[in-house]
Amino acid sequence: MRIAPLVLGCNVFGWNVDEPTSHRILDAFVDAGFNAVDTSDSYSRWVPSHAGGESETIIGNWLKSPGKRDKIMLATKVGEDMGEGRSLRKDYILRECEGSLRRLNTDHIDLYQTHFDDDVTPVAETMEAYAALIKAGKVRLVGASNVSPNRFKASLEVSKTLGLPRYETLQPLYNLSDRNEFESGYAALCRQENISVIPYYGLAAGFLTGKYRVPTDADGNPARGARLRKYLDARGTRILKALDEVASRHNAIRHPGPRSNSMIGGAQDRAW
Repeated sequence: MRIAPLVLGCNVFGWNVDEPTSHRILDAFVDAGFNAVDTSDSYSRWVPSHAGGESETIIGNWLKSPGKRDKIMLATKVGEDMGEGRSLRKDYILRECEGSLRRLNTDHIDLYQTHFDDDVTPVAETMEAYAALIKAGKVRLVGASNVSPNRFKASLEVSKTLGLPRYETLQPLYNLSDRNEFESGYAALCRQENISVIPYYGLAAGFLTGKYRVPTDADGNPARGARLRKYLDARGTRILKALDEVASRHNAIRHPGPRSNSMIGGAQDRAW
């Protein structure tokens, strides 16, 4: 399975992006030549009155148009708290997969990922659940996101020992600011086992765009403010300075207004 070099993360769908806008974003993304769309059963359960599945439902409504399903590689996740706590039990995964398929309006998920580990369920039980879904044709490949290095390695070993499908991808927190966890805990294993890596928060919740320079900038974004504040320190300032210098050499800086001195240009500045 091959994808274009960018993945569209859809956790904002149904949260701070409404359905018509979400559909326009999906259309623009595909029209630009990209094909990988990533969501989760839990998006956006953190919003008051939301139960989870809002993002999947919006994507599923978009997929009702003829021909759209064939244009994308569809990824979603399981394991986050949907009202019963985090779980990767076999019965739970099988049940939640049916819900995701229904909301996404599709008969198969291209990449089904462990969103969060529950640290209790044996890894063999989890991988057996994924094996059953792959055998039934409901899932093509499986991957992992927020799983500790030890549990990730143990899952790979169990898959090999028992002859089960293995995690083919890892979706870690990784960007120019958040580097240590992946580089020290996962990178060598992924190289050794030929695991594909799909980093999330590639722009550090927007911090690396350069739009946010001081805490008051973060305060103006209620959706991301809490996550952004951790980057707004002396180290963050040094990172932005280095990015400014590189962007300047490539004529990729623009000046959006008084909120910041500069903003790194590129895909994040385009309408979609």
